[in-house]
Amino acid sequence: MKVDLAANAREAVAIAKRISIDLYSDTNTRPTPGMRKAIANAECGNEQALEDPTTNALQERVADMLGKEAAVFLPSGSMCNEIAYRVWGRQGDEIIMDKTGHALLFETGGPAALSGLMIKQLDSPNGIFSPEQFESATHSFGRHAPRPRIVNIENTTNLGGGCVWPLDKIQAISEMAHAADIKVHMDGARLLNAVVASGIPTRDFTKHVDSVWIDFSKGLGCPIGGVLAGPADFIDEAFRTKHQFGGALRQSGIVTSACLYALDHHVERLADDHANAARLHAGLANISGINLQNDICETNLVFYDVTVSNLSAPALAVLLLERGIRIGALSETRMRAVTHLDVSKADIDTTLQAINEIVSAA
Repeated sequence: MKVDLAANAREAVAIAKRISIDLYSDTNTRPTPGMRKAIANAECGNEQALEDPTTNALQERVADMLGKEAAVFLPSGSMCNEIAYRVWGRQGDEIIMDKTGHALLFETGGPAALSGLMIKQLDSPNGIFSPEQFESATHSFGRHAPRPRIVNIENTTNLGGGCVWPLDKIQAISEMAHAADIKVHMDGARLLNAVVASGIPTRDFTKHVDSVWIDFSKGLGCPIGGVLAGPADFIDEAFRTKHQFGGALRQSGIVTSACLYALDHHVERLADDHANAARLHAGLANISGINLQNDICETNLVFYDVTVSNLSAPALAVLLLERGIRIGALSETRMRAVTHLDVSKADIDTTLQAINEIVSAA
């Protein structure tokens, strides 16, 4: 079957233009005027040759913020995960993660395709597994079994509902992993959401892990990029792997200037996103035919099931889109709404009214 990519792109743009309230993902944020000004004024150089001063400054700042020796800017969060796996693991080794892990479900089989790694899945409440689950997963069957080499902690959990990992579990799992010669990698795509929501300093979340990254293209509102941090020798190898994966950049200050701007202006305001998500969560709880995944909303993700017998989640998504509201349908019944800097309190109220009207009329 022939695929018309140009037609698909035109259709996607046309749909995007009809959207006035976009709760599909925090990756759909647009650069603010202040961020655009920072981009326009960025000092640039050849990043691959370490000559881009803006990128160098971002890497140093994030490494310090996360309490690590060094860091590298990468085009995407998926590349942050995949490079960490490649550096820490060998073909045939095993990554331990929750069954909702991003690298398992949403990175097109990257661990297997790029590094020859297997994934052992844990079935955990809200994506947060226990030290006991981890210990059970590391049980060795000798030379006949894959060797557990990496444990992946996703903080906040995505499909788990935006939940924040407790510090005691991170520490306990890290101590057990290190005793077994297993590296601890934190997928910190929304780590700063966890920091703002909990009031716990960033370094407290990261001091027990070997590698960690934060995403700038989600809640921080940048057009591109993530920064991976860890020991200096790990980051040196990560730079090599970055080039191998085709991620070497030139005048990357154009985009890393946006990241520096976000660190100065968009971190504390994540609390606004959390408040809007809590408002949406509370409003959905009062709509008959909607069943919330979690009892409380910790950060900026709200998952819910459509329980009306003659209305599916995809159908509700289409009906909302006709009103200019976009929310993602993950299955026949499940939906995810994500708040971000382009979503206001008034947008939440409009969305709740629309959902209530559609569900009531179904």
